[in-house]
Amino acid sequence: MATAATKVAQAAPMFSVRPTRLDQLLAAAAGMLAVVIVAAIARGRSEWGEVPTLVWAHIGTILLAVSLTPTMLLRRRGDMLHRRLGWIWVLALTATALLSFFIRGLNQGSFSLIHILSIWTLIQLPLIVWHARNHRHNKHRAAVRGMVIGALLIAGFFTFPFERLMGHWLVG
Repeated sequence: MATAATKVAQAAPMFSVRPTRLDQLLAAAAGMLAVVIVAAIARGRSEWGEVPTLVWAHIGTILLAVSLTPTMLLRRRGDMLHRRLGWIWVLALTATALLSFFIRGLNQGSFSLIHILSIWTLIQLPLIVWHARNHRHNKHRAAVRGMVIGALLIAGFFTFPFERLMGHWLVG
């Protein structure tokens, strides 16, 4: 006969649904990146008409993913809202990576080192989904953190220097 304590222990998830300090740090960094992106876009409004639709689509999908990241990292995990927002996040990052292959103007039409990150993103995103669907919560969480660090924060940082569009708009 099961006791009340046994029933509670059986009902408790085998993984933590609470954000860790690292999650909080990554969420804050993603939030700050979103604010900087919006500020850059606002400052560059005089040049908006010169930006190709493809680049706007790329900016929009990455802004969606970056903006969803704090919510995904800080709110309760595993419920229906987390799954739905997770699908939106994955689709936004997938679109961002795919669109990047058509944006090659900075290197006279050839691919750059940043396109390696796009390939890595397209490999990692299905793994993130697969880990979640197979209840491999620790691997899912680690892969999401890696994606946030690599594809969002590090790649996001490199969009601002070197006279790239966002850097030009922000400080130009």
